[in-house]
Amino acid sequence: MVLIAAAVCTKAGKTIVSRQFVEMTKARIEGLLAAFPKLIPTGTQHTFVETDSVRYVYQPLERLYMLLITTKASNILEDLETLRLFARVIPEYCRSLEESEIAENAFSLIFAFDEIVALGYRESVNLSQIRTFVEMDSHEEKVYQAVRQTQEREAKNKMREKAKELQRQKMEAAKKGIKTSFGKSGGFGSTTGYTPAPSVGDVANVSNDVKPASYTTAPVQKAKGMKLGGKGRDVESFVDQLKSEGENVIAPMKNSISQPGTKTPAIKTDIDDVHLRLEEKLVVRLGRDGGIQQFELLGLVTLHIGDERWGRIRVQLENQNSHGVQLQTHPNVDKELFKLRSQIGLKQPSKPFPLHTDVGVLKWRLQSMDETLVPLLINCWPSEAGDGSCDVNIEYELTHTNLELVEVNIAIPLPIGCSPVIGECDGTYTHESRRNQLIWNLPLIDVNNKSGSLEFNAPRAIPDDFFPLSVSFTSKSSYANIKITEVVHVDDDSPVKYSVESVLYPDKYEIV
Repeated sequence: MVLIAAAVCTKAGKTIVSRQFVEMTKARIEGLLAAFPKLIPTGTQHTFVETDSVRYVYQPLERLYMLLITTKASNILEDLETLRLFARVIPEYCRSLEESEIAENAFSLIFAFDEIVALGYRESVNLSQIRTFVEMDSHEEKVYQAVRQTQEREAKNKMREKAKELQRQKMEAAKKGIKTSFGKSGGFGSTTGYTPAPSVGDVANVSNDVKPASYTTAPVQKAKGMKLGGKGRDVESFVDQLKSEGENVIAPMKNSISQPGTKTPAIKTDIDDVHLRLEEKLVVRLGRDGGIQQFELLGLVTLHIGDERWGRIRVQLENQNSHGVQLQTHPNVDKELFKLRSQIGLKQPSKPFPLHTDVGVLKWRLQSMDETLVPLLINCWPSEAGDGSCDVNIEYELTHTNLELVEVNIAIPLPIGCSPVIGECDGTYTHESRRNQLIWNLPLIDVNNKSGSLEFNAPRAIPDDFFPLSVSFTSKSSYANIKITEVVHVDDDSPVKYSVESVLYPDKYEIV
């Protein structure tokens, strides 16, 4: 069998896709394809037609023809079998037998045709093998992609190195014009141009000597618009309206220092030139039927130097942790000094800490599935009553009695439009009807007030309506029992006046 060409054409004689398998002039193949529609006999069931030189073997495909042009010496039975394979290939790559769909997938069809016929002779392949051969990955393409990715990676590394070089030049230029030896990047500056890689909570980009920006509007327009930073009657009336609707409105603290993008509670402003902030946040997820699903503690110690006289210092820690937290110091901190003496100091004692910047010097982490690590257990027990309502009993228990939790708020979801009837309550409660939740507030939970309960009835409710519960609080206690006991000067170990702030709060505390 010698197959000259394979084509898909319309019944009007328009060729959509054609693949030639033997050497032949363009005019010759176009002439053979143009002659085919005129040769189709009418009123017969034949699927082939012959001329003096070639044989046309075809199969109708709705409004199209699958056509093979072979020599007259080829075996007609093999021709018909090959034709059926060609006809089965088309639906593999085309969603419909429309002219536009065939044209859109022309290259895929040509690749498949080449797997069936090579140099005019039929290959011993089936439909599955054709699909595999056409979709087979190219080794050369993989090599090319790998080389390209390597080049892109090298280019990015060069860009990073160039950026570091520019940063180093910028810092050196700043040193020549400014007395301080640190830039504004918030990292540990040095003559080597070291710029630490970003890390979670490493550096808080807030300076204590930056005053809050005041905003005013230009007195040009006569229209009475809202003034940014204004404290007129409009703001007061809006706040009063929220309060009248039962919303908890907390007045913003002035001159508070907070880290953007976090839920960190506000901190005080009466700080010394050496100020340390010990911050811990909890992520707790408990099951409603008991058991712990997630527990994570993240801790960070940040150092703020407000006067260049106290830049060269060491910080003495007292670590009484019994939970097995993983401690990690900043790369520029002397690790041996920390291991041997529990002191935080720079590897190069002659270099000072950065000025006017909150610098992360120590962090720790604890992950576990041990329920005994959870500081506050919440047990919510809703039970259905006979009248379609639910009786809900909630109790708390402080398991870590060394902690003092302040302003504990337990938010309990309620069904839409539900007005709970409170029975007994330790502490106070607030029904926020707009948010469909009941807030149970406890001003202080400590060793003297380590347990309490709340009971209420919710009409038209089911037990699932009261989950998930969320808990919020603040505490000046350290969960990890890490304390700062002393700050000394590097030269003579003389004590340096310092202030310490410790805060523990939940980033997410849920009972689901």
